[in-house]
Amino acid sequence: MKKYSKILALVLALVLTFSLVSCAKSSNDENKPADEAKEITVSLDWTPNTNHTGLYVALANGYYADAGLNVKIVQPPEGDAIAACSSGQVQFAVGYQDLLLPAFTSETPMEVTAVAALLQHNTSCIVSKKGAGMDTPKGLEGKQYLTWQSPIELAMMKNVVEADGGDFSKVEQIPDVPTDEAQDVNANPNHAIWIYYGWGGINAEVNNIEVDTFFFKDLNPVFDYYSPVLVANNQIINEDPETVKSFLAATQKGYEYAVSNPDEAAQILIDSDDTGALDGCEKLVKASQKWMADQYVADAPKWGYIDPARWNAFYSWVADEKIIDEKLPDNTGFTNDYLA
Repeated sequence: MKKYSKILALVLALVLTFSLVSCAKSSNDENKPADEAKEITVSLDWTPNTNHTGLYVALANGYYADAGLNVKIVQPPEGDAIAACSSGQVQFAVGYQDLLLPAFTSETPMEVTAVAALLQHNTSCIVSKKGAGMDTPKGLEGKQYLTWQSPIELAMMKNVVEADGGDFSKVEQIPDVPTDEAQDVNANPNHAIWIYYGWGGINAEVNNIEVDTFFFKDLNPVFDYYSPVLVANNQIINEDPETVKSFLAATQKGYEYAVSNPDEAAQILIDSDDTGALDGCEKLVKASQKWMADQYVADAPKWGYIDPARWNAFYSWVADEKIIDEKLPDNTGFTNDYLA
């Protein structure tokens, strides 16, 4: 488990080198003195994108201020967002169920709990150049898979390739994580890359790059885990549950606005970006937002809901694969108790 945690730490460090610029967007309750408003800091997992739209909408539309919260949205501090949340540097952070595993299994577990799903289904898929023969997992034999070398990632890849009748040992692994996957596979017909369709797949569409994809959740329902999620520091959960509820209720309003008003929500995201990451990406943001509007709530009973069966099934699979030493107790690491 120590080896797994170290690998994940390296992966997160590599990812976060792209996104260490601070974002200074914050809210203030116009009807309440600033010193009376609850100070809340939320760390993103990456530069601003459509996973985060509801947060920025809640900020821009005054939903947080109406709830008596002074909210600041920041880029991940040095290290990673989940570690910052565990230490109390931030009260909330964006994470992923698969990457949260070390938080619950290390010798010194982190003090965080997932409190809301930002998307209801896992949009992870493998992308390759259209017609290159990698529209199914078996087709990756003899091709190059660009990997960040996470134990869970590689176990999932092995599972879907072998379930399709392929031999995963015949898939060449290239340690690389390009920032523009669509352009990479277009230029390299032998490459296959893991993407999140709401951004990477839509990017291909916007740039008229024809690609093939297959989604993990469609090949194995166990892989329909929660990605991404909003996590909270355990101290604020235990000591100030009403603030957690207020924050989530305002955030829910932000995401519900994005569902009903994708164009307006996309513009709010663009206008709110202080990092420069979205400069020149207006077409991508708006196309992504339109697609994501159907993903925030989807078939769930309400925004943010985490299905215990799906959450538990994924961690049980991880234990069965011996990625962790022993099975986690059911419902480890999440709660629906603070949703509106």
